[in-house]
Amino acid sequence: MHTTYLIGFQVRPGQRERFLELLNALLDAMRHEKTFLNATLHRDGADENRFLLHETWSDHQDVIDVQINRPYRQAWHDALPDLLDAPRDISVWHPMRADHAA
Repeated sequence: MHTTYLIGFQVRPGQRERFLELLNALLDAMRHEKTFLNATLHRDGADENRFLLHETWSDHQDVIDVQINRPYRQAWHDALPDLLDAPRDISVWHPMRADHAA
């Protein structure tokens, strides 16, 4: 069963460019993983330092056991305390229905 992760970020003022640089490198690397399906990064329309990442993977256990520990994630995880005003808001979702334009 696919699993979707919604991850909210409140980036510190002045850290937006570094946050995006590190996140873009992370997304570029993880898109090549076997269990990765898709990711979409959203920016809040009213707050340029607030972001929502929508990631979908085919195997939740693989994310927990393997993906989180990939070496290319180390710089990202190490930088988060300096980049964010608050801890990430992470929620886990399982799809029930999907609709797409014809």
